[in-house]
Order: sequence, then C-alpha cells, then structure tokens
Amino acid sequence: MTHVATTYGQLEGLQREGHQAFLGIPFAAPPVGDRRFKAPEPPASWSGVRAAKEYGKAARQTSHPIPGFAASGPQDEDCLYLNVYTPAPDGQRRPVLFWIHGGGYTHGTASEPLYDGGPLVTRGDVVVVGINYRLGAFGFLHLDDHLPGQGLSANCGQLDMIAALEWTRDNIAAFGGDPGNVTIFGESAGAAAVGTLLAMPAAKGLFHKAVLQSGTGRGVDRERGKQIAQMVLDELGIGEDPAAIRTVSADRLLEAQGAVAAKAGRAGGPLYGPVVDGASLQQRPIEAVRGGAAAAIPLMLGTNRDETKLFAATMRREEIDDAALAKAIGATLPGGSAEAIAALIATYKKSRAEKGLPGTNLDIMDAIQSDNMMRINAIRLAEAQRTHQPQTYLYLFTYESPARGGSMGSCHALEMPFVFGTTKAPTQDRFAGSGPDVERLAENMMDAWLSFARTGSPGHERIGEWPPYDAATRPTMIFDRQCGLENDPFSEERQAIEQLIP
Repeated sequence: MTHVATTYGQLEGLQREGHQAFLGIPFAAPPVGDRRFKAPEPPASWSGVRAAKEYGKAARQTSHPIPGFAASGPQDEDCLYLNVYTPAPDGQRRPVLFWIHGGGYTHGTASEPLYDGGPLVTRGDVVVVGINYRLGAFGFLHLDDHLPGQGLSANCGQLDMIAALEWTRDNIAAFGGDPGNVTIFGESAGAAAVGTLLAMPAAKGLFHKAVLQSGTGRGVDRERGKQIAQMVLDELGIGEDPAAIRTVSADRLLEAQGAVAAKAGRAGGPLYGPVVDGASLQQRPIEAVRGGAAAAIPLMLGTNRDETKLFAATMRREEIDDAALAKAIGATLPGGSAEAIAALIATYKKSRAEKGLPGTNLDIMDAIQSDNMMRINAIRLAEAQRTHQPQTYLYLFTYESPARGGSMGSCHALEMPFVFGTTKAPTQDRFAGSGPDVERLAENMMDAWLSFARTGSPGHERIGEWPPYDAATRPTMIFDRQCGLENDPFSEERQAIEQLIP
C-alpha cells in the first residue's frame, strides 16, 4: 500500500478492487471549544504515518423520517473530515470530482455507501473527494449581530467547504488528481451549497466546473439570520446571555435546533442555511450569477420530474378534491389569482393526461410544487449563467422509482445512485431498481458527469449530442430508461407556472 505525503503528514489508505481509498482525512481543526461558530482553521500536523482507513464521524444531526436522509454512522461536533478515492497516487493529473452531500443543511454525511467514489473512479479514471461540513445551528447560525467582534461566522458550513477545496488544491496532486481541474457537484442542499459557492469570493479559483442536482443556491438576509439565531438562543433559555451558546453542550444545541425547527415549521422558508451576511456571502447566489460572478465556470444542472414525492412519502395523505387542490396551490403561489391558479391546474392536468402520467389531484399538486420549488429555479439559474458562460447544460431526470408500487415517480434524490454508480449499495435495489435498464442508465449518467468533469461538455456517444442551453430552443437532456435530447420538455407546464413565480 502506497503512502501519500500531504502538507500535514503521511497517510496510508485502503487498497480496493481497481482503486485506493483514503478515508477520514482531517482538512480542518476540530470546530469545538473556542472554534465553535468560527471559520475553520488548518488541522494539526502529525508525525509518522496516519491510518486513513475509516470514515470520520458525521456532523451532529437528528434522526429523520426519510430513509438515508440522516447519517447512519457515529456523529460528533468534531466532523471536518474528507475522503479521497483514486485509481492510484501515481503523479498523474486526473480530473477531480468534489462531492458535497445534501440533507437540507441539517443532515447527511459523505460517508454513506450511496456516495462511494469507487465506481466513478474505476469507470472514469478520475479522483473523487467527498467532504463533511458543519450542519444546522453548528454550521449556519448568524450570531455576529448578537456577539459582535468575536470572529463568529454565519456561514461556517460553507466556509468548511472552502477549506476542503483549499486542502484539495494543496494536496490532490499527491493522490493522482489535477488541482487545476476540479468539478464541484452536489445534490439538494449540496446543490444549493454549490450554487452558493459560485457567489462566494473566497471560493474563486478553487474549482473550475460545477454540477447542481436538484438545487440552485440560496441565502436569507442578515435580519432573518439574526431572527433565527434569536429563536435558538431563546429556546436554550439564554436570550439575555447569548455568549453562553458558545459553551452549551452539543446535545443541548442540537435539541434546541430541532425544537425551533418544529415550532417554526416551514413558515418563512427553511431555517438553517447560508446567510447573506455581507462578509463571506455578499448577495443572493442567483443575483451574483446574473452579475457574472461565475462567468468562468461551465455549469451543468437539472432536476427530477417529481421532486416532492420523496417528501410526500413520509406523510399520510388522502386524495383531495378540486377546491383543496386550488387552495394548496394558491398557498404556494400567493401571487396568482384564483383564475390563474385554476388555469394552471387545468394545464397540468391536460399535459399529464396527454403524456400518460398519473393525474390525480395529489399528483397534480406534486407536479406543480416540484416545478415551483426546483425546476423553474434551475431554468432561471441556467439562463442567468448562459449569458456569461456558453458551456451551460440542463437536464431533466424522469426515470421512475419502483418503490411503493411506483407511487414515488421520479422523486427527489433518485438520480444519485445512477450518478455514483452505486445502484447495488444497500437498499438501492428497492429505491432505484435493478436489471439491465438500471445499469445502462447508471452508465449513461456516470459517463455524462465524467465527460463534463474531463472536458466541460457532458455529451457522449451513448446519449448523443448535448448542446448548451439557450432560451430560444431550451435543449434539455432527458435521463430515463431511454436517454436523449428534448427541446423545452413539458413546455406548456413551464410557460403556465413561470408567469406565476416572481
């Protein structure tokens, strides 16, 4: 087994079939004690050879009703570790794929079997890096207005990602990777993190391409960040003594995080995530991209047709009547008149019937909410980036899960085992399916991601030409049992809902 020398010391990893894995590598000092709520600091060096054969612990998080959403292994506030998968640490300069996991900015870890970099590494002769970052209140609490002058950051989780990218820049060549060709990719909150990194000045130059799967980037304003922090302080009973939050136990902080989220529900949007603090993040990601902040970065992004069906699967739902459907859609599109909402619903029902897709009122609600929450944002980000960067590509994932009798459709997160080639990971046979069609789709998606990482263009001979996105013809790659290009898929639905979203 080859030893690899990093800037902090030597590592010994694991020899696997066709590649090597180096697990649980510290890329920053443990964010505990006085370092809690502060930007990450460099890790300590070590002497001798450090074993890199076990995953580091996940960030602190609660359980979650969606299987696989929360980390399955041990957790700790000391969580800033990454994993490297490589064909060999042989001095070659291979493309680097840098993975940022999702989980609503409150859950997840890079160490799940779903995110094993081995299949991508062996298929594409690339290096894969997967990282942990601070989550929830530990990673995204804006305390600077409560405790000014103490060096606290609202965006520790995003800054953790930047620290991991800096580690990659400085060390990945030793693992056979090219620090000049790094593609960041993420899903859900991980995609939002990618979109946010596009807007962060400190991330500039640390990556060269970006892939966003079912997410685009977000940031609440400073005042909203201050309010969220105050809710957590009050829940802890230290609203009058905010400095005490720096020493409360991690267990208490995690309990308060969950209690505040439960009380607030989703009113006002997700609670934990990036804050436009004027320092680390100076404007909302979409505004930064429109202004050319990521002009040099080729972009590939897309969504799944039935995103919200994953979340619906955790609820007990009974069929709703037309009035209830109109009320639910009106609540999510408050700018639409009753007539506009009725016309929108009629458009979706007609479109879905013509395509032979499920069309109950619950299905229509899911379809509209999926587009409202995810797809239109992706299209708008593609359009914003395309004005600066010709290499901007859009996809739509429409393969349907066999789980729950097919009722989950092309739900959120379903594309991940195909992108990673981990369709044989535990439980994925039930979620993603199995058989020749599944393996072919995985190969098609892996090769698109690999081609994009290598060249900045995701098309390949198995799926055909994939031209860049443009607002006139809207070319979109469809990923399904049969893959291929469509211009402006679901165009009537897109046109109907776009005009109702500010």
